[in-house]
Amino acid sequence: MFKALFIVVITLWVNILSFNTYAANKTNYGSALVNKITSIYDADTFKANIKGWPDIIGQKVSIRVNGVDAPEIRGKCQKEKNAARIAKLFTIKALRTAKTVELRNMRRGKYFRILADVYVDNRNLSDLLINSGLARPYDGGKRGGWCTF
Repeated sequence: MFKALFIVVITLWVNILSFNTYAANKTNYGSALVNKITSIYDADTFKANIKGWPDIIGQKVSIRVNGVDAPEIRGKCQKEKNAARIAKLFTIKALRTAKTVELRNMRRGKYFRILADVYVDNRNLSDLLINSGLARPYDGGKRGGWCTF
């Protein structure tokens, strides 16, 4: 009896957690302006201070650029690592020279980062990276490799 009750409780708990995680990832939290770019990890991940947000949640916030897959700095091969450096330099220039950086359609992604459409001077950073051949479209599913020759 106790074992059956335990299994029911655990099953309900897992379902509740799964629903909450799904709902949190799908919630759109609107838009915000970036006050300052504090660091840039790679072409599609950076940290920023968000204008008007309390320090506890608005300082050095990790941002993942929505809709794009760029090569990884810690890639699986030298080709990917080299491509990642070039793509990162593109993002550095775009973010550091922009007069305005806006986060639109914000939501929580996996790894608890903010996932957002990032606009630099009203231009979509994802589109800029993709159109420059430095990244490819990404919908959140399985990513392709960058090491094929």
